[in-house]
Amino acid sequence: MELGDSAAVIPDSFMGYRDDITMQMTMILDQIRAPLIVPVLRLAVYICLTMSVMLFVERVYMGIVISLVKLFGRKPEKRFKWEPMKDDIELGNSVYPMVLIQIPMYNEREVYQLSIGAACGLSWPSDRIVIQVLDDSTDPTIKDLVEMECSRWASKGVNIKYEIRDNRNGYKAGALKEGMKKSYVKSCDYVAIFDADFQPEPDFLWRTVPFLLHNPKLALVQARWKFVNSDECLMTRMQEMSLDYHFMVEQEVGSSTYAFFGFNGTAGIWRISALNEAGGWKDRTTVEDMDLAVRASLKGWKFLYLGSLKVKNELPSTFKAYRYQQHRWSCGPANLFRKMALEIMTNKNVTLWKKVHVIYSFFVVRKLVAHIVTFIFYCVVLPATVLVPEVTVPKWGAVYIPSIITLLNAVGTPRSLHLMVFWILFENVMSLHRTKATFIGLLEGGRVNEWIVTEKLGDLKAKSATKAPKKLRFRFGDRIHALELGVGMYLFSVGCYDALFGKNHYYLYLFAQAFAFFIAGCGQIGTVVPNY
Repeated sequence: MELGDSAAVIPDSFMGYRDDITMQMTMILDQIRAPLIVPVLRLAVYICLTMSVMLFVERVYMGIVISLVKLFGRKPEKRFKWEPMKDDIELGNSVYPMVLIQIPMYNEREVYQLSIGAACGLSWPSDRIVIQVLDDSTDPTIKDLVEMECSRWASKGVNIKYEIRDNRNGYKAGALKEGMKKSYVKSCDYVAIFDADFQPEPDFLWRTVPFLLHNPKLALVQARWKFVNSDECLMTRMQEMSLDYHFMVEQEVGSSTYAFFGFNGTAGIWRISALNEAGGWKDRTTVEDMDLAVRASLKGWKFLYLGSLKVKNELPSTFKAYRYQQHRWSCGPANLFRKMALEIMTNKNVTLWKKVHVIYSFFVVRKLVAHIVTFIFYCVVLPATVLVPEVTVPKWGAVYIPSIITLLNAVGTPRSLHLMVFWILFENVMSLHRTKATFIGLLEGGRVNEWIVTEKLGDLKAKSATKAPKKLRFRFGDRIHALELGVGMYLFSVGCYDALFGKNHYYLYLFAQAFAFFIAGCGQIGTVVPNY
């Protein structure tokens, strides 16, 4: 008997049964294709095209506004009063406001010295500043290291406080809230917040405090982030492109037009009275910073984005850390929108236009539609039209709109223009997780309040390189991601079908996007930190 003779190996009865099943499945698909599959897919295309137009109009609007801002030079100093701080011989240092610096941290072994050192190096009268290190670390060794670092600076005359809790309730929001309850905070006028990997320049307070001092309705001055490791790998370059657009366009437009934008949670300084009037820190979502910003805005407070002031920080360079961060950044806003939409609509302290801006532009388009349409349209619906040729997508929706949106995004990082194709593929991969997180937030699913601190590597990679080589430990599950591989297989299969039978020539995009999903699914993206 020949091994290749399948008829001799597989019984005739089974072969006949298999053929019957295949024929029945084909008949069922043919019967439901016209009355069900085609109409549902056509409806999905219409919905996705509508969302694409919404996103396109929003991007074009912001592009026009930011062009006018640059053209007419609407600098912060022209929109808000700013005068340099001056010494007063009679009043002495009391002429300077009392400033609190909060540094929340959690097991930050690699970066705690950088953030504490930068905060202690801020230029401001020493008797008018308090450095507050809020350490929620669970590793006793790290807690001891952080405490010793605080003691070292205290011995140099720096007014630094080391604060710990016996729990992690509320995570970062809980730590900040507890920190504000300390007795010495009552004498403070403003509070600047820096995450553990942020390193402000010494003149940070000199450039921000005058805005708050001379503009009593101004609640927040937000600085821009400057990424110290953007060139570490291709993944950090992709992040830089997305975040540069966020700061240079989204934050600037919100600041220039409505004096509102989402607080970034760090590298910003608040008026404490505004923070308290808004209700203080709340831990009902994983975006406590955005929550506070929206509540303060509804009280009539104004915000200022200061793009010329940059604060150094670190981008997540491992794929695992980036996925967790993006889950929190996508789930939190969706959940906050669910909780605050009615409150925003019924608020009487702000104008109708500002309500429309916050609900439609800030939440619906940027926090919901942008994530959903990227994945559902370009990774699910558009490929599905290849298998159902009765449903077509107009060229303006499949090519022109996404191309223009991509080019508008490029203005944030001109040096990375040649990486646009990689950025598109990478953003589509990440849209899988953002879309999933968005629906979890809207529906309050099981991971809605998941808070995993973004891992910072600091100089860990340099230390690892100097260690004696040891046998690496490879855990298969840490590098393989089933969701990405599943989507990649779907796109690759559709691409093969399109190459053989299709007429739209989508297979070029489908193969490239499938390859990107495969790379991410195999964990071959970002920095790989060896486990010894």
